[in-house]
Amino acid sequence: MAELNRTSSGNPRGPGGGGRGPGRNPRRSRPSTSPESDAASGGAEPGKELSDKVVFINRSAKVVKGGRRFSFSALVVAGDKQGRVGIGLGKAVEVSEAIRKGTEMAKQQMVPVCLKDATIPHEILCHYGGAKVMLRPASPGTGIIAGKTVRAIVECAGIKDILTKSLGSNNPSNVVKATLAGLQLLRLREDIYRGRGIEIKKKPAPQPAPVPVPPVSNLKSDIPNPPGAPKLQQSITPVVTPAAESAIRNPQSSQGSTESRPTVQGNPQSALQHPNTPLAVPAAPAAPVSQPPPAAQPPPTI
Repeated sequence: MAELNRTSSGNPRGPGGGGRGPGRNPRRSRPSTSPESDAASGGAEPGKELSDKVVFINRSAKVVKGGRRFSFSALVVAGDKQGRVGIGLGKAVEVSEAIRKGTEMAKQQMVPVCLKDATIPHEILCHYGGAKVMLRPASPGTGIIAGKTVRAIVECAGIKDILTKSLGSNNPSNVVKATLAGLQLLRLREDIYRGRGIEIKKKPAPQPAPVPVPPVSNLKSDIPNPPGAPKLQQSITPVVTPAAESAIRNPQSSQGSTESRPTVQGNPQSALQHPNTPLAVPAAPAAPVSQPPPAAQPPPTI
């Protein structure tokens, strides 16, 4: 009879197992945390290092007959610092287990955000529940001006220069969700123009101003130009007095007196080539003033 009571499965206690009614559902297995499963579920890409930060840890108590049971919840933010960030809330009896669950959840729920260099494209005011967070772009070198709750999600997203202000509730959960909602609403100008079918007009590059060229005369100069200086044509006109001009035109009349022959300033050859140009003769030196002879002294008396 015992052999007849055995089922086809080989269990003498029936299909329920253990004689406790109909069969139960199979035990649920813990989800895998391998990099391949994270990438398939929309989490981190393989080869990228992720950073996570614990924003807030909350403790809750349940009163039972024998006392109180404590449980913990951890709010964690994770990101790759290259425009992807996510948040997760893990609950467990121990703090370490709650943080581990929150970190896994944040890595699986990462979303992309729009960045412009090291800041955000434009200003935005975001709401979530009673929390209000204002995000404003900043110039390079400003840094992250934010509280600890907003700073955690902004740093994990890869933003280095930003101005923020929390205007509403200071509940960490609502503030983090409002900040993430604001980052998801950011749009680049290129994306907006592409969606509207508008072409972006590129500004022409500024051209350097032309260098002014000094005017150049037609006459040539006998003065050599210094090295590296632009070649300029200048004219030098010698100045000759009328007496010197007549002496140059009639040299025979002035051969007898060599002392009264005038000296010509400048180039005599150029003066002969251009007879109409006036010549200059230096002024004659002034004659020495004659002093009267000394008066005769009277002879000494003896």
